[in-house]
Amino acid sequence: MSKFAIPVQVADQVVQLGQRIRVARIRRGWSVADLASKAGINRNTLTALELGKPGTAVGVCFTVLWALGLDKSLDAVADPDGDLHGKALEASRRPTRAGKPRKASDDYDF
Repeated sequence: MSKFAIPVQVADQVVQLGQRIRVARIRRGWSVADLASKAGINRNTLTALELGKPGTAVGVCFTVLWALGLDKSLDAVADPDGDLHGKALEASRRPTRAGKPRKASDDYDF
């Protein structure tokens, strides 16, 4: 079985997220066991998340953020309204006009 190598920038962001989760847990005065219990996960899984292990499931990450009360910030993640690059690409693929201009029909022309 081959391992998927993630880009260095992504790996760094995963580590930073794990560190932020750890800080939030410590600020609340919770042990690893406390937060793991609140999130309904194993302590080893939480430790892997806090260490920035990229194989940790995204659902686990979201659940831990929920248990910490930090899940509201997830609304901004991949928000289509904030995807300026995607919007620009979408707009560039739109036709400049809907179709051929039609002759004006005159209902009174016999």
